[in-house]
Amino acid sequence: MIHITDEISEKLRKVNLEMLKEIDRICRKNNIKYSLCSGTLIGAVRHGGFIPWDNDADVNMLREEYEKFFVACKRDLDTEKFFLQDFRTDPNYRWGFPKLRYNNSVWLMPGQEKTNWHKGIFVDVFVYDGVPDNYFLRRIHLFICYCIRKGLYSFFGRENASNSLMRLWYKMLYCVPRSFWIHCFNVMVKLSNLSRHELVRHLTFPYPLESSKYGMPRKCFDEYMDKDFEGYTFKIFKDYDSFLTSMYGEYMTLPPEEKRVGFPLAELKFPENM
Repeated sequence: MIHITDEISEKLRKVNLEMLKEIDRICRKNNIKYSLCSGTLIGAVRHGGFIPWDNDADVNMLREEYEKFFVACKRDLDTEKFFLQDFRTDPNYRWGFPKLRYNNSVWLMPGQEKTNWHKGIFVDVFVYDGVPDNYFLRRIHLFICYCIRKGLYSFFGRENASNSLMRLWYKMLYCVPRSFWIHCFNVMVKLSNLSRHELVRHLTFPYPLESSKYGMPRKCFDEYMDKDFEGYTFKIFKDYDSFLTSMYGEYMTLPPEEKRVGFPLAELKFPENM
């Protein structure tokens, strides 16, 4: 296990900032809407930069914006430094949301040592799709999202699950080809974006609060503004309060000191120029 020192945290923030700047550059050039999100959005609002104990970065986009971003990256991304990773660009990838990876680097959490895809330090790009407005369809939608998430995660769960029964279950799920889960995912994407819905969500990532388990308010994605972050300017939701309250509750309250820790890491390698 790697102990995250202040020096390592500072270098991680430097790498993350460089990736955030690249995302922002491409989005502004191509008129693509995005926002800092999750802990990075809290950091922007509460700290004016990274949460002091956080060691990663996140942005989000609606599906239609991400598809424009995907096309723009083919043309504008600095591919010597960065790699946009999703199901289409990495034949082994099994997370349900894209990542912008920094080439010639490594970031691995415990249990991910056998990962067989690009392992670089990353910024998560959470892509949001529609959630049915009908209550019963929402429950079906949530269940299908759960199944796809577990099917994709089975690569790890077959060895890392907490008990032998769960490991057996994941081994059975892993027998289902990756292509099947991706096909199901793509069908869900198509069906989820036929019209505008009250809620949106990233399909393969659960939400921490019961009150927002079905998704986040779609209205938050309507307007954006510039926000200072570590001396640079990035985009965030104008209605960031509704988004963060839905996801975290009292997001301006600092967590207990014992919870002010970053992700544990099994392996970390910085690019040579860092």
